[in-house]
Amino acid sequence: MKRVRIEASGSYDVLIGPGLLKQAGELSRQAVAPCKAAIITDDTVKSLYGDLVKESLEKAGFSVEMWAFPHGEQHKTLATLSTALEWLGEIRLSRSDLVVALGGGVPGDLAGFAAAVYCRGTRFIQIPTTLLAAVDSSVGGKTAVDLKAGKNMAGAFHQPELVICDTDVLKALPEERIWDGAGEMLKYGILQDPELFESMKNGTWQQAMEETVAKCVSIKRDYVMEDEKDTGVRQFLNLGHTFGHAVEKCSGFSISHGQGVGIGLLMAARAAGVAVSQVEEALKACGLPTQSPYPARQLSEAALSDKKRKGGKITLVLPEKIGKCCLKTIPVEELPFYFAHGTGETL
Repeated sequence: MKRVRIEASGSYDVLIGPGLLKQAGELSRQAVAPCKAAIITDDTVKSLYGDLVKESLEKAGFSVEMWAFPHGEQHKTLATLSTALEWLGEIRLSRSDLVVALGGGVPGDLAGFAAAVYCRGTRFIQIPTTLLAAVDSSVGGKTAVDLKAGKNMAGAFHQPELVICDTDVLKALPEERIWDGAGEMLKYGILQDPELFESMKNGTWQQAMEETVAKCVSIKRDYVMEDEKDTGVRQFLNLGHTFGHAVEKCSGFSISHGQGVGIGLLMAARAAGVAVSQVEEALKACGLPTQSPYPARQLSEAALSDKKRKGGKITLVLPEKIGKCCLKTIPVEELPFYFAHGTGETL
């Protein structure tokens, strides 16, 4: 088992290894004394792992309740959040109890946000069941739901007490869900790890899942510990996301986050005129799309509601080479030109 320690406003471990779901209760008890635990998940994950995690927590002395909402990004909304909060009230969860976020990025984000605002802040544990959540959204304390205006527009910074990542669960994912996580992993390689990027491009990373996930989490840890509230260097983690979130929004979220990030990485490379063929080759090797189905003007209009916009400016993350990127703050009026370069269009 790999252990990555994160020291932020709250300090916690990210545990990565095989068979950890069965040990979830004992591992949780080492971080939080037994209490009432409210599992928030989606219907798909509940049917796969809900009972296993519930039983493990109960064996460790927790009193467990579980609630599931319909799966999919379209349900990561204020309406679902409201229902979750009402449920927490109905089961009389107290501020000293525990929320357990079980699932991929959508349950993790929504359950984390519920924990952040319920009773003005309740402890929670992340148990990611997708590769994307394991290497990205379960780590760092960003929680959120989507608004009609854009993705993750309502949220809070709220660090978990523990993250439990079972690599057996990750290896059992359908191939398309593996590739979703690969989009975020390629991001880390382009940001600062050429060796990771090469392993993604040649496919060897899957032979060392535990080590690769730990490497990605360690990279994110360093950004989080230096800039927890995303006002400085943590902005580098948005590589591919301004472009990718626009693609997701234009698709009505029928294009997944991992696919959107993959497209966004290539758009960033094209906009910078750097490593385009390398990024395209890596995306193809990871089963990710290489072209936006939407025109530049539609995408740039969608990006105007990006939460990273500050007044009349927005900061893009652009590669300088594989392993090094820069932050470039531009007037929002210039967005259409960057999106045009990213899609290969001429305005």
